[in-house]
Parts: sequence; structure tokens; C-alpha cells
Amino acid sequence: MEKERILITVKTYPTLSRKYGETVCTAGVRADGSWVRIYPVPFRRLDETQQYSKFDWIECGLSRNASDPRPETFRPVDESELQPVAHIDTADNWRERRRLMLRKARVYDRLDEIIAGAKANQVSLAVFKPAKVIDFVWEQETRDWDPDRLRQMREATNQFDLFADNAWRETFQVIPKLPYSFSYRFEDAEGKRSELQVLDWETGALYWNCLRLTNGNEPMALEKVRQKYFDSFLKTDLHFFLGTTQQYHFVAPNPWVIIGVFPVPHERQLGLL
Repeated sequence: MEKERILITVKTYPTLSRKYGETVCTAGVRADGSWVRIYPVPFRRLDETQQYSKFDWIECGLSRNASDPRPETFRPVDESELQPVAHIDTADNWRERRRLMLRKARVYDRLDEIIAGAKANQVSLAVFKPAKVIDFVWEQETRDWDPDRLRQMREATNQFDLFADNAWRETFQVIPKLPYSFSYRFEDAEGKRSELQVLDWETGALYWNCLRLTNGNEPMALEKVRQKYFDSFLKTDLHFFLGTTQQYHFVAPNPWVIIGVFPVPHERQLGLL
């Protein structure tokens, strides 16, 4: 099978799946700007040499994910191929990242357009430019994973594969569940207001890091997350990477969530692109 070259732009905070265990939704773009969702990916079980970062290129064989009807969803043929082969840095004011994500990939600015596109099953991943970011908020959630889901996942992952390296099973610990959900409130180009949850892994990682730095002071940690995602990012040309959830792709009034943020610096000179 011919390998595809994908620039990773999205890694969501891990979730628990009864079928796949702890999984991460990974997404990125091809060189022509077309989107690809790679699922499932047991990211934290990958060898350190395989673990990729945002804006790493990976090369892997992909096949259509028959259990997911969304048009961009594929599954890795061989998980051992999920390793970085190159990286796009932020040189020249994010020149190459800007070229791929804001020129090659299509940038939407109207919510109604992408909502209609999802219901018609034409699009489930997109770059979105909010006209105005109003707020960054959070809401308290349950602090522990659902015990039934956790039990089923552990039972599934405890079943050794005779033909695979099972060393990870001896030390693997499920990632802590985030006790808060984070969301942006914003307006689109037509003034339509919305509040979308942010599922980016980096948001969750920032919360845990801030909690450690504040010696467990949750209100202070939450404010530090807001300082970055609202105060700092609003000084940039902020774009969102949006994705639909499989469960609500066809049925929700608005099936989109923010699966990544793209705080690209403002252009400083004409002709940069």
C-alpha cells in the first residue's frame, strides 16, 4: 500500500473507548491542504521514537475506517509507521505553517456553512476564522472516568496479543480525567454567536502543569489557562481547527468542537506569503 504524507496539526486529549482503550484523535493535512483524521491511535502506548508532535510530518499507510462514516476518517494500517519523518517549525513568522493551513487548506468563517456541510457529510474537519472571540470559559465536570467504561477498557487491554509487544501493559496508567471542560465563545463573520468546547490535548496538559505550579490551587490554575488562551492568543491572528464528533455528526444542531487552536502571529510585512 502506498504511504501518505500527513502534517499532524491536531491531537485531542485522550478519551476512553470500550473497543480501543485509551485513544487520541489525530488529524492533519496532506500537502494539498486536504484533511485526514487518523483514528484510533493509542498514542501513549507508542514507542517514544514513534510519538509525534504537532506540525510533524508522518508517512503511513491508511485505510478507510468502516465504522466511521465521516469523509476524512481513516485508520492506520500499521501503527509502527506512526512516527515523525520531518517537522515544520515557526521560522519566518510561521511562513510554511501559514502557507499550508491558511492558503492550501480552506478557511471557513461562517458557522452555517460548515454545519450544513456536516449534515450533508461533506466535511468533518476544517480551519475556521472567528470574527470576534468573546470569552474563554470553563465548566466543572466529573473528576473520574466512568467506572463501567474504565472496567471494560481495562478488561480489553489486559487481553495480551500473542503477536505483539505487550511490555507497555505492565506499566501503563490511564491518563487522569480533566475535572473541567474549556470552551471559546465567539462570533462568526455573520455575527452568529456560538460556544464550542476545546478538546485540544495541549489545553488539558496546560491545566495540569498550571495546577502543579500553583501547588494544587485550582482557581489560580484555571486563570493561568485563561491568560494563555484568551489574553495571549487574542493578540495573534487566532484560528480554530474544528472537527465534528461521530456521535453528533449528522444530528446535532451544531456538531462541531474545537480540536486545536492555531495562534498564528499577525503578518508583519507585505508579501510574506
